[in-house]
Amino acid sequence: MSPPRLVNSITRRTMLRGSALGFGALAASSLLAAEGDAAGGALPHFAPRSRRVIFLFMKGGPSSIDTFDEKPLLTRDDGKPLPFDKPRVQFAPTGNLLGSPWKFANYGKSGTRVSELFPHVARHVDDMCFLHSVHGTNAAHGGALLKLHTGSDTFVRPSMGAWVTYGLGTENANLPAFVTICPTLAHGGVKNWGNAFLPADCQGTPLGVASQPATAAQMKFTGNGRLSPGAQRSQLDLLAAMNRDYARDAANRGELEARLESFELAFRMQSAMPQVQDLSAESPETLRLYGIGEQPTDDFGRQCLLARRFAERGVRFIQATHSDTNVQWDQHSNLKEGHEKNAREVDKPIAGLLADLKARGLLDDTLVMWSGEFGRTPTAQGKNGRDHNPYGFTVWMAGGGVRGGFHYGKTDDYGFYAAEDKVHIHDLHATLLYALGLDHERLTFRYSGRDFRLTDIRGQVVQEIFS
Repeated sequence: MSPPRLVNSITRRTMLRGSALGFGALAASSLLAAEGDAAGGALPHFAPRSRRVIFLFMKGGPSSIDTFDEKPLLTRDDGKPLPFDKPRVQFAPTGNLLGSPWKFANYGKSGTRVSELFPHVARHVDDMCFLHSVHGTNAAHGGALLKLHTGSDTFVRPSMGAWVTYGLGTENANLPAFVTICPTLAHGGVKNWGNAFLPADCQGTPLGVASQPATAAQMKFTGNGRLSPGAQRSQLDLLAAMNRDYARDAANRGELEARLESFELAFRMQSAMPQVQDLSAESPETLRLYGIGEQPTDDFGRQCLLARRFAERGVRFIQATHSDTNVQWDQHSNLKEGHEKNAREVDKPIAGLLADLKARGLLDDTLVMWSGEFGRTPTAQGKNGRDHNPYGFTVWMAGGGVRGGFHYGKTDDYGFYAAEDKVHIHDLHATLLYALGLDHERLTFRYSGRDFRLTDIRGQVVQEIFS
């Protein structure tokens, strides 16, 4: 197995530049990397609690105070003015307090309060850990999405999945290490799963887009009807031989290496990817568990089942995005209708994913994370909507060594600001990497004369959430 790629460790590009073997060492290094990947990928910094991540992203910003962070005073004071100052920077003006339209109830041995929006997910609260005090700085969708996915809302930076891939490599050489299912092309688009300055093999592989149904989330061109695998192998070998002279120019090596790696991975994926995408092998009971074949759960159910199938085959980071071109979770008006529509689409599939992972013994070493880019205000926008709120919202995790039925942090009595045990986005990233056995301060990459990391110059691991 190969060590994790750190700031002072030798990279393949450095090795190629300084080695007397030159480009010829590329084949050997590729074979060695493949052996390491087959044995479990690169070594983490310390014993990991999780081997992979499934990130369930709710685009638009679900309301924490209407889902997993009950605020009785908000219900009591419905229609009254907020008794403290609103943020200096707001996305749009809001008025008085708006009580939640939904009732909350106790679930599980932990007695966790969950709203009636999520009756299926609520059955799994004893496996879930709630961070109620997450906060960011950007009240706009574009900046908030980039902050959540890359740690920066102002610069192009590598995404979470890219950093995880860079640090740990892959457990399956025949599949990408980072897959994003039905990602949105809005509000940062490809930057939210991009590699930026990290090696090209760290970039996420998209399946479909958010504006199309999940049935269209298929990897294209995985079959070759004209050439046999042997003929394709001969073509790739010839291509490598033809590029040896080209690769003697140091300026071309990095780009060439990335391109050759992409060709090799595409060749290997021809057999692996169709198997992952073929849901016909799943039992009728499993399909029903995810709500596949039913409305309105079929679409996100397919995403969640694909996420499980990628996870059990060694993909390191899988993202499933719930979004559409109209409503999303962005209810500036018609909060009740919009959130109920969205919750009906995702509640049963998410619960099915958690149940399926647990039944297969995968939840213990799979970290499932649920989040939007921010929450929503306790004050009303118009008559029946809520505005963007990055100042205090809930993210939950399950599996991957976190404490089930545990609650960390608090927002104020009305759910506007993170108030106790605050968790900044950088802290969230540091904690996610920690679950995978990665030290966020050591997982760095030197670029343009500076050592970069996912958490920039901040970030504290929330140790208390781990069992």
